[in-house]
Amino acid sequence: MENNKELLEATVKGLQDKLEQLQTELNVKTIELNNINKPKLNKSTIYLINDIVNSALEDYHFDCGMFEYEFNLGYDNKLELSDLTFTDSYDLVEAVVTRIEKKFNIINDTEDESKSI
Repeated sequence: MENNKELLEATVKGLQDKLEQLQTELNVKTIELNNINKPKLNKSTIYLINDIVNSALEDYHFDCGMFEYEFNLGYDNKLELSDLTFTDSYDLVEAVVTRIEKKFNIINDTEDESKSI
């Protein structure tokens, strides 16, 4: 009887280990599947894009007209900014995209690639 219990416990432990291994493999394959149709970029290109975006954001001139804001009076009669919303995202995106386009040679998609999109 004791041998039977130990055998069952060993079987359960082995199956749990196998299940963990299969779950790990499933997670890896799920990530691979999610990435299969993504365009590929090498590390140096992604670092270059990061630098371009950082530079564009650092050089972008923000002014008060690009925000909607609301004020409230606090309990101690101090004026408080209660809401701040950036409303000029189109111009900011345009500035970043323009910087990226200046740094890269943009080519048209091939006919085969454009059919799949």
